[in-house]
Amino acid sequence: MTKTSKKLLCRAAAAFMTAATLFAAAPASADEGFTTWINSFYATAAKSGITKATYRQAFAGVKTPDPDVLQKAAYQPEFKHKIWEYIDSRVNPYTRKIGQEMAVKHGRTLAALEKHFGVDRNILLAIWSMESNYGAVLEKDDRLHYVPRALATLAYADPKRAKYAKTQLIAALKILQNGDVGPRELNGSWAGAMGHTQFIPSSYLLYAIDADGNGHKDIWNSVPDALATAANLLKKNGWQPGQTWGFEVSPPRGGSDYGGQTKTLSEWESLGFTRPNGKGFRNGSQRAELKMPGGAGSPGFLMTKNFFVIKRYNASDSYALGVGLLADEIAGYGGMQQAWSRPDGSLDIKQKFELQNRLKELGYYDGEVDGNFGSGSKAAIQAFQSRNGMAADGEPTQHLLKALRK
Repeated sequence: MTKTSKKLLCRAAAAFMTAATLFAAAPASADEGFTTWINSFYATAAKSGITKATYRQAFAGVKTPDPDVLQKAAYQPEFKHKIWEYIDSRVNPYTRKIGQEMAVKHGRTLAALEKHFGVDRNILLAIWSMESNYGAVLEKDDRLHYVPRALATLAYADPKRAKYAKTQLIAALKILQNGDVGPRELNGSWAGAMGHTQFIPSSYLLYAIDADGNGHKDIWNSVPDALATAANLLKKNGWQPGQTWGFEVSPPRGGSDYGGQTKTLSEWESLGFTRPNGKGFRNGSQRAELKMPGGAGSPGFLMTKNFFVIKRYNASDSYALGVGLLADEIAGYGGMQQAWSRPDGSLDIKQKFELQNRLKELGYYDGEVDGNFGSGSKAAIQAFQSRNGMAADGEPTQHLLKALRK
């Protein structure tokens, strides 16, 4: 064996011993495979400059994978719900009302960010709503996960997301090592998205801003820092100041055949695509891509550059459309002019609010009137249905609303 080989062997042995002794022997209740994975991953973390002290601090008391993480990983509403269901749950009178209240409450901050970054304040508010319900999610312990444990869980048990999780785990450990946040506050979603505006760790490292000047980039507790970080991401990804995200249009007959094509606004207008509010397109040379998220016979949208910048935040078309529509409503421009092509018997968003209000007035429902039908709303519906001789399926329908109106 050469001297070089001996040195490499010694280094490998030392690295193995470091990983093996990094943590004390795991108790019997621990998942041995998981703790072994955590121990072995330190060698990778060390190559990125993570110290033993930081690693021990990050995983102190972490003995098992987070089971909720794997369950949530299999469910992403923007890719599973029908477009009208997704938009209803995120763009409605409740989210508009809270957004307008936040626009007043944080007016000075939003004005300063809009001036500095050139990003529409209403877009920032809409992102804040979409990501954490204006921070309300951060107050619900059952919605939060300890980020190092969540990412280690994905790296260990989700082959499809293992590469992503390992990269994000290293970034999360860097955040902890930098001292911007302590381990008790390093909480986020199942996928590691953190704070008011839900940044994954690597994006935090790229875009985080200390907007309130207290020396910490704190997207968990500082609204100015969180909104500034979102604005910084949009600006650095090409946000065009003073431009909209897109336009709702009424497609002509056969218009869905153009879906996915990009043309100038003038060219779209010449093909018969018009705005339902009767207004024309001011900048005819601006290019836009046609999206038909509800399929043929549904409203169309001509998406400009800023729509695709929003997608750098979340790659879903549904998400970016939700941000744009909610921003317009918060700004007071009004909502969609056309109706989605919903299945027969289903409710639109106004009817969903009416149904919840009527259940509340009759004493069946005591939750938030927000147009979302979770377990509380469904239980209220079932109670009403049972008392009135209806099949207690808990489903919000036109038939149910008619019964409530009586």
